[in-house]
Amino acid sequence: MRELADTIESVEQLATVWRAMVLDREPHADVRDLPGIAVRWADCRFAFWNCVTLTEAGADAGALKQRLNEAAEIMRSKSHPGFLWVFESLLDDGARAALGAAAEQAGLRYAFPGTGMAGDLLPLPAPAHPELTFVRVDSDDLLRAYADINSRAYGFPLEDGRDGLAGSTLWKSGVYAYLGLREGVPVTCAATVEADGRLFVVLVATDPAWERRGYGEAVTRKALYEGARSTGLTRATLHATAAGAPVYPRIGFRPNSPIGFYALAD
Repeated sequence: MRELADTIESVEQLATVWRAMVLDREPHADVRDLPGIAVRWADCRFAFWNCVTLTEAGADAGALKQRLNEAAEIMRSKSHPGFLWVFESLLDDGARAALGAAAEQAGLRYAFPGTGMAGDLLPLPAPAHPELTFVRVDSDDLLRAYADINSRAYGFPLEDGRDGLAGSTLWKSGVYAYLGLREGVPVTCAATVEADGRLFVVLVATDPAWERRGYGEAVTRKALYEGARSTGLTRATLHATAAGAPVYPRIGFRPNSPIGFYALAD
């Protein structure tokens, strides 16, 4: 039951934070809560801001098939590609077993894995890394650097990342976004944002040329530290990629649900 409760929290956190993120990017974004589906779609070039999520707890194979078809139709109606997020711990055993075939039948392909995580872990000690200095993102130039690190880390064209963040007022004021600089050059980034009494960790990335040096963990600790210091919050949530999943338990996060990311096959 704890895993299911944490998974529901994880889905709700995604829906809350992505509502703010996509409306910040596109005031007329598609933001809807449908039966069993949350739509958070900016329809911009930054694929992470184009999101559909299944939200029904305990969905069986029949419900899953119906929701996957509905989600795929929503995705086909958009101008830019994005992802369907499936939190597998929301599904019953039969639906989990049927997921792969049902997704294929709906015209979806598996893109990459993720993991929902949460923890009562704040406050943390003041972070430090011998090779980094930290700066808060408070200008368009720093925000562009933040976008570019994410584009390099996730394999997007630079213009796609910039389309997701450039010019945002929210990211320069309402988000605790930090860059880690090595000899003055931005090489890693992480951010936290307040959401329903928690800090949500978002868009953690390290330039591929500087991976495996502890930079991502250090800048995540910085974003959590500053977010907690400003808000007084003690619980945090995040959605980890495969690269980040081994890092976050060292900070105090506990995994709850595997996440499958799906894109349109055609």
